[in-house]
Amino acid sequence: MKNRYQLFLIVFLSVLIGITIGNFVSLRQQSKSIPSLVNFNKLDALLHLVSSKYVDDINEKELIEGLIPKVLLELDPHSVYITAEEMEKANEDIEGSFSGVGIQFNIREDTIRVVAVITGGPAEQAGLRAGDMIVSINDSSFVGPSITNDRVMKTLRGEKNTKVKVGIRRRNAAQELSYNLTRDDIPVNSIDASYKIGENIAYIKLGKFTRSTYNEFLSVISKMQAQDNCDRVILDLRGNPGGLMGPALAILNEFLPRNSLMLYVEGKAYKREESFSDGRGSCQNTPIIVLMDEWAASSSEIVAGAIQDNDRGYIVGRRSYGKGLVQQQIPFRDGSAVRLTVAHYYVPSGRNIQKPFEKGDFKDYEMDLINRYLRGEFDSRDSIRLSDSLVYKTKGGRPVYGGGGIMPDFFVPLDTTGGSEWYNTVFNQIFPYNFAASYADHHREQLLTFKTPAALKAYLQEQRVFENFVDYTVAQGIPKKPQEISESKDLAADQIYAYIARNILGEDAFWMILQEKDPTLNKAVSLIQNLGTNVPLDHTR
Repeated sequence: MKNRYQLFLIVFLSVLIGITIGNFVSLRQQSKSIPSLVNFNKLDALLHLVSSKYVDDINEKELIEGLIPKVLLELDPHSVYITAEEMEKANEDIEGSFSGVGIQFNIREDTIRVVAVITGGPAEQAGLRAGDMIVSINDSSFVGPSITNDRVMKTLRGEKNTKVKVGIRRRNAAQELSYNLTRDDIPVNSIDASYKIGENIAYIKLGKFTRSTYNEFLSVISKMQAQDNCDRVILDLRGNPGGLMGPALAILNEFLPRNSLMLYVEGKAYKREESFSDGRGSCQNTPIIVLMDEWAASSSEIVAGAIQDNDRGYIVGRRSYGKGLVQQQIPFRDGSAVRLTVAHYYVPSGRNIQKPFEKGDFKDYEMDLINRYLRGEFDSRDSIRLSDSLVYKTKGGRPVYGGGGIMPDFFVPLDTTGGSEWYNTVFNQIFPYNFAASYADHHREQLLTFKTPAALKAYLQEQRVFENFVDYTVAQGIPKKPQEISESKDLAADQIYAYIARNILGEDAFWMILQEKDPTLNKAVSLIQNLGTNVPLDHTR
């Protein structure tokens, strides 16, 4: 028995040694067939090995497409990869235009509804109107549950000078109408609203910075100065995420005297570059106040910081987002691109407005606004953490703070009045939008007789439209809660009136009604009446 065991052990060891030697020889032979990787960096070497030696077939393009974003995530929160498919939309945001037919639309009851036609666009020139329903495109039915915003845009947009045929159903028209539209360049306006407040204040709400922004601004400001006799400006940058820096500096140049530092940029491979005003601006003697909030970022913060640091005007609102990193867009041959952080922005006092982050781990960075809210920063200026080691001075000697974002000169807490449970339930859904669009469609002829937002709102109040809206929500299954409805009535009713006004009188009317009781805007209005070209140094925050 012992001899049999010893014999089995010897045979087993012999086989094991044979396998080991065979594997060793095989590996040595394979290694001779693998080219030297000494001249590769590790990333290239890994991709080469996976592509040539991995056990199964792989899609090398998909592997690389998935790898690039992971590499950039190790750098900073704003270096990003843009696929070839995403580039069209990304460029549209930057360029400020696209090629299409020129309508604003929504989808209700599985049908495309024209909310507005763009002035001068193909749709307006052909005769389309707000309230029209698009029921066919290129002689094919285009209604039903499969209709989505994305599908509509892909169908109506296209190359400039190409044609698209739309079938229209219009209220009070006996039959379907047909229009042949020739696609053209359609502007994407970066100015959301511009209107006169009081006797002499131009209010301009700027939503983003694109290539067209500066020309839009010049057109608006010149009109409001000449026709509306506005000699002071409230520039609303709340919610503005930034965009191109060139248009932001061009707008700044309109307000600053000659040789005022507006910005400097610097990075490891980016030599310090300074931008100064040229003294040719049309608003150098125009008092200005800039509105900011926690969603205003990048180019918006540069504008606000330069106005503040040059003692050119006040900042009113809440601390801005805190993005001070410069991205350069670098294209690849396949149409994709990387937006790589190459430098830091600095406002004139020397502040780097970028809020801190930990490389490779952006959880705290992404939670920053929520953390600000939780510690009470949106409710009280005293809750904002300011570092004495990051104190800077404006041109006139006022203290300003670094550490992330632009601190306002006048703090206005977040307005949380009127937000009952009923309000949150209703206005977090599509009910207000659908009700307003439907009401506007059914009463358009009567509503078009009112030429001002104030007159339209007064009529809607007389018609008890808000009460009709409440009945509509009950029909949609929302329980009626009289006490909570009463608490939220002012806020909710103004939003309903604003949505209806947008359908009838346009975007300016929407914001005029919506912001009647806006505490930040009203604070700015009260301040700017007594504000000169240069701000006084002794102000109360």
